[in-house]
Amino acid sequence: MIKQILGKLPRKPSKSSHNDSNGDGGVNGNSSLNSSLGPNSLNNSKPGSASSKSSNSGSRLNNGTLNSHSSKLNQGKKTASVASQAGPMVASGVYEALPSFRDVPNSEKQNLFLRKVNMCCVVFDFSDPSKNLREKDIKRQTLLELVDYISSVTSKFNEITMQEITRMVAANIFRTFPSPNHDSKLLEMYDLEEDEPLMDPAWPHLQIVYEFLLRFVASPETDAKLAKRYIDHSFVLKLLDLFDSDDQREREYLKTILHRIYGKFMVHRPFIRKAINNIFYRFIFETEKHNGIAELLEILGSIINGFALPLKEEHKLFLVRALIPLHKPKCVAMYHQQLSYCITQFVEKDFKLADTVIRGLLKYWPVTNSSKEVMFLGELEEVLEATQAAEFQRCMVPHFRQIGRCLNSSHFQVAERALFLWNNDHIRNLITQNRKVILPIIFPALERNTRGHWNQAVQSLTLNVKKIFSDADQPLFEECLARFQEDEAKEKETQQKRELVWKRLEDVAASTAVSSNEAVLVSRFVSSIALATSTSPKATASS
Repeated sequence: MIKQILGKLPRKPSKSSHNDSNGDGGVNGNSSLNSSLGPNSLNNSKPGSASSKSSNSGSRLNNGTLNSHSSKLNQGKKTASVASQAGPMVASGVYEALPSFRDVPNSEKQNLFLRKVNMCCVVFDFSDPSKNLREKDIKRQTLLELVDYISSVTSKFNEITMQEITRMVAANIFRTFPSPNHDSKLLEMYDLEEDEPLMDPAWPHLQIVYEFLLRFVASPETDAKLAKRYIDHSFVLKLLDLFDSDDQREREYLKTILHRIYGKFMVHRPFIRKAINNIFYRFIFETEKHNGIAELLEILGSIINGFALPLKEEHKLFLVRALIPLHKPKCVAMYHQQLSYCITQFVEKDFKLADTVIRGLLKYWPVTNSSKEVMFLGELEEVLEATQAAEFQRCMVPHFRQIGRCLNSSHFQVAERALFLWNNDHIRNLITQNRKVILPIIFPALERNTRGHWNQAVQSLTLNVKKIFSDADQPLFEECLARFQEDEAKEKETQQKRELVWKRLEDVAASTAVSSNEAVLVSRFVSSIALATSTSPKATASS
């Protein structure tokens, strides 16, 4: 009687049923793999219990969806589910090490591999170093075994294996970075050049996962036509989001992996380029804050190097709309080396782009940032080295107007770097061939440097440049000198007249001053005479 009453009471769900019912959330991909996480818990319940019902329903669901796209479309949700399940699983004591691959026959290695991959979907909290030490060590050793196995496998990966691999990778590496590091005030306080870079405490595990993903992508046993269903656009976008990581080690792995994906999955190439473009646009025109611009440019440098000729219009638009505007942000020094390489690659591929690039540099030329100006001069030299005479002539007038301003810079490194252009044989030949246009533009700057620049090295380099022009065309040099002296005399005369006008105005004000401290109004007649006198020399000088 008592047994019958007790039999009608609802049974309390066991821990194993809880784990199994949530299997589709990210830890348990299919029913055949559940035993790896709970070998003793799934078989202890009776057929009528809630545990068996949930496991049966999970089996029916997973058997029908193993080859569908539902798991890869919901990888982000799975990651969150995995993290939430880590606690109960560890607390229940089911996170145990699986046998080594050496201890099982070859026929069982594939199944063991899937069980190990599924076990590594559990994500632990690394913010507390003393938490789950044993489980973290088990997972680390399992990940290392997976890396060794995937490097030695000799058969093609099937669809189920690819699905489980990408699911495990997504559960571990796809995450949202904390926003405080991107706050403007904190960024001003944090000096990227002097302070130590930030390190992710989870890196001991993340590094192995990245190595696993890299070997999977690079493996000859990975069929790109099949794998593109799982390493899809969504997966690539999430990889690109990770480039904003503060940890440089992670960005280096991402750079290598994305480059391999670009090389192996040809169908993804246009999408990857477009996605990188979008990151650049947001960085240039909205945030000016991103940690991975240098690494993305390094990937693009290799991609640009492989562009076929003639260049597509799409690639030229990328140069004009993304690469050249990347000179605008204040933090350009963090990625300028990679940016300069990409720009130079374009000019070497198509020399007709030199005019576009040089005018783009002049558009974003810094006004008050001397260190940035030195970088621009260095990049300009690399571009000019790949420039042909016809393209040089199209942009030489605005170009050497800017060079003239750099020659007279009070910052000696800017003036010195501009004068170093004449040390390059190709650039010196281009200048010499077009000296009749260039020398009149920069001669005043050279002469002012010779007479009064405070730095002795700049004066010495200026004399060398003047000698080059003098040796190349002595009559032109003397003509420019005579014109400069004439303009100097006119300027001196204009200055004297200007001072005389001010003296007359002061005399008028003094003669009409009264004992009070009120302002003195100069008569319209005197003002008009003064204005006419002051403007006439300018008209004479301009004529």
